[in-house]
Amino acid sequence: MSIEIKLSRSNRIYRPNEALEGKIIANFSTSISHQGIRLNINGSVNLQVRGGSAGVIESFYGVVKPLPIVNTTVVVQPSGRIASGISEIPFSVILKDRGKEDMEKFYETFHGGNISIQYLVTAEVARGYLHKSLSTAMEFIIESKKENLPEKPISPEMVVFYITQDTQRHPLLPELKSGGFRMSGRICSQCSVLDPLNGELTVEASGIPIQSIDIHLLRVESILIGDEIATEITSIQTTQIADGDVCRGLTLPIFVILPRLLTCPTIFAGPFSIEFKAAIVITFQSEQTKKYAKYDPKTPKSWMATESVPLELVRTK
Repeated sequence: MSIEIKLSRSNRIYRPNEALEGKIIANFSTSISHQGIRLNINGSVNLQVRGGSAGVIESFYGVVKPLPIVNTTVVVQPSGRIASGISEIPFSVILKDRGKEDMEKFYETFHGGNISIQYLVTAEVARGYLHKSLSTAMEFIIESKKENLPEKPISPEMVVFYITQDTQRHPLLPELKSGGFRMSGRICSQCSVLDPLNGELTVEASGIPIQSIDIHLLRVESILIGDEIATEITSIQTTQIADGDVCRGLTLPIFVILPRLLTCPTIFAGPFSIEFKAAIVITFQSEQTKKYAKYDPKTPKSWMATESVPLELVRTK
């Protein structure tokens, strides 16, 4: 005895004001009576503040209420009976957007560390007081309305960067200071979530051999709690563009595929914001590197050189 939801689109991607269509598939060994079959559409922004976030008092942990986006219940079938075997019950619900002026509009699906934007469709077969109701849920994905999106391709906005011993704000190994190094390049500061992050980097000079060059994609999640803003930066993806010492003067391409669900168009809402950064990390060969294989791009070590660039993500048609 079971029920499941099968949506009309295999990728489960829908947009505001579209119809969420599909079937409730019931598989029963014997026919049963029910008190109605209901479908619930629920979407919310779930906010979580973890102890230790920058500038946040630990007593704030867990006190942030979810922000409702949509909560709609419709009756698919009134009271009746479902025959034995496999039955398919179709449904169609309009994903109504309450408008641009309403703060609780449809944001794109996003799975972050402290902020999660999620949409669920739940089917329930009510069976009265003597029997437990049958229910099942499925997540579907929301993307922005096409009519509100810019045409593709958008003009790439490139930022020029330089990485030298003088641009670093953290302590460096003595040999790095004395030997010196200089890298230059450019990288997109605005790109579509459907396109790769592009750019290039050139190692102009380095007195110490290079071990690796990596591009870290960072997410910046901020939550407003009273008069405080809790901000946490986490790394969601690392792409290596060079392994080992690099020829001087050679231009290296930067090509990073953005991960789905872990990224979304940049959001600046009242109670929260979701931003992104691209961090270029140069790791030099040293004895210290062998002792610390794992590292956090947010806290550079003395054998690294870094540069961070704010990244605006948008969605295009």
